Amino acid sequence: MELSLSTRTVAGHRVLEVGGEIDVYTAPQLRERLISLVEGGDRHVIVDLARVEFLDSTGLGVLVGGLKRVRAHDGSLDLVCTQERILKIFRITGLTKVFGIHDSVDEAIAARKSEK
Repeated sequence: MELSLSTRTVAGHRVLEVGGEIDVYTAPQLRERLISLVEGGDRHVIVDLARVEFLDSTGLGVLVGGLKRVRAHDGSLDLVCTQERILKIFRITGLTKVFGIHDSVDEAIAARKSEK
């Protein structure tokens, strides 16, 4: 399975849409895209996992690394995820306390704006 990555900007937030499987083989692609977004000046990133079919510990590590990277620049990284099998991974690992996890991109943006 391959990984698909595309970006768009919504209300000043960079949205990274991810599809496919995030595993030991594809996670480096996701890591490089997150790094390039932050190095390119994006500070508020939303990773849309709606089309992700599989996520392993390597993928979790990349997401945590991306969060650390944007926080180093006073930024934010939120997730969009509605699939129960993926949400379960975040619950089991305790990462629901680390990431803002939302049902939609619009909800993620609204939550971020309410924090300001």
